[in-house]
Amino acid sequence: MAWIDVVTPERAEGALAELYHSIAGARGGVAEVHQVQSLNPKAMAAHLELYKAVVFQRSSLSRRQRERIGVVVSAANACAYCVAHHGQALRGLGEDPRVADALERGDLAAAPLDDADRALLALAARVAERAASATQDDLAGLRAHGFDDRALLDATLTIGYFSFVNRLVLMLGVRLEEGYEATCGPDVVGPATSG
Repeated sequence: MAWIDVVTPERAEGALAELYHSIAGARGGVAEVHQVQSLNPKAMAAHLELYKAVVFQRSSLSRRQRERIGVVVSAANACAYCVAHHGQALRGLGEDPRVADALERGDLAAAPLDDADRALLALAARVAERAASATQDDLAGLRAHGFDDRALLDATLTIGYFSFVNRLVLMLGVRLEEGYEATCGPDVVGPATSG
């Protein structure tokens, strides 16, 4: 359990209970990352809306690419919790186990990827560690690999989103729950967002 008080699903009432019910129905359970936000249900709900918009919304950047970014950013930030959860989500999307394993270890060089995805993930890892290192030339390089501006925006949003969640998890001592795989369901919480 986390380093702050949380309201567990069994103790939740009102809007928080409804939110937990929605999460459990879509994701298979209520992960610790959600429970740690239980003292501020409004922020938790906003977080979930951001998650849906960044990770699930239709985009020229695939869901698999966004989950890969999530794993790479989480590995760069040493967030084992998010690496485990999103590595599981990546596998659920049919990811090559060699790719998933390498990304979870933070070993991008060992991942069998095409040049475009390797460039995208290398930038994600670097920016996760040193945000100010990004340059206009980085974006030009990704454009040369075929990424359009929407993909560049969505990649940046994904890097920022996972950096935010990594800090939430690390700062509040969120621990990987037993049976966490059950909370890594493929569905969004609530209706899918169109792009």
